[in-house]
Amino acid sequence: MAAKPFVQIENVTKRFGRFTALDRINLDISEGEFLTIVGPSGSGKSTLIRLLVGIDDVTEGTISLNGTRIDTMPANKRPTCMVFQSLALFPHMTVGQNIEFPLKLRGVAPADRRTRAIELLALLRLPESYYGKRISQCSGGERQRVALARALAFDPQIIVFDEPLSALDYRLRKTLEKELKDLHARTGKTFVYITHSLEEAMVMSDRIAIMRSGRFEQIATAEEIYSRPISRFVASFMGEVNLFPVIGRADGTPDWPAGAISARPGALAVAPGWTGVLMARPELVRFLDAGQAADFTLSGTLTAEYALGSRIQYSVDTAAGLVTVERPFETRLTAPVGTPVTLGWDRAAVHLIAEAADGTA
Repeated sequence: MAAKPFVQIENVTKRFGRFTALDRINLDISEGEFLTIVGPSGSGKSTLIRLLVGIDDVTEGTISLNGTRIDTMPANKRPTCMVFQSLALFPHMTVGQNIEFPLKLRGVAPADRRTRAIELLALLRLPESYYGKRISQCSGGERQRVALARALAFDPQIIVFDEPLSALDYRLRKTLEKELKDLHARTGKTFVYITHSLEEAMVMSDRIAIMRSGRFEQIATAEEIYSRPISRFVASFMGEVNLFPVIGRADGTPDWPAGAISARPGALAVAPGWTGVLMARPELVRFLDAGQAADFTLSGTLTAEYALGSRIQYSVDTAAGLVTVERPFETRLTAPVGTPVTLGWDRAAVHLIAEAADGTA
């Protein structure tokens, strides 16, 4: 018999008046997992974590931890802690006083509080000398570490993060992403993290849950969501992607709009009447020289190129619409914008996404 999930969210609905923010969602979280919830604004991410930590009440459904319901517990009785986007540190207190604050509320002796605060400073890689430093004297990255130390002082079973890195500059954000992942590994705590950033989710998470209109669209590993998205929405949300409408002919071969794509015989079989899209990631599409072949080919005109650090991205105007191609910067094309080109990709590079009953893919 399989063990119960560490956190179990069952048929949870949250309404605000007539507006349904969450619609009968279900989610299991394993102990020690790093789960990131992503989605556009208004998809329900923040509402979900507010229910988890007890800031808001569930309208319907249950939330359980280790088989015990916590949705009926007061927020201060739950073994959860939230790191807010604003961090919510006390500017008039020192670093040590901020970290010790939850321990002070619990009546822990001053000497024990100090010992624990210094342990947490070391864990977050801050010097012991920061214990007496004012929050106002700390940089943005240092404040993030203090907020994490204070959250860990609670010794919670679950730490919830509400977009804590969104206000930081790119370089510092990348550093703290790695530190958060490392901290997760060292503490073994269960992390539930929400963000708008696909990049953050891909770097840190064991699994990613993508939300749309109050429901989960897909919950899977980063690799699975990136390579095998369940819908057009997920595919597009996960970054630049090429999507080509497909209809299955009576003989099981694909029918492309305007006959734009040429497919090698037997390269792709689709059921008669099947409708959906074929996805080809930009890094798996290549430019073909004369005499080169691929399972799928498409002709067009090079319209733009964009340098993206170690990569270069090209835009190609075709009868199937604009197609994006990415390649390493060192393999940059010598052809100028306006040059006719032929694109190709292979069967192993594609993923089919079926159209839903409502007509969306």
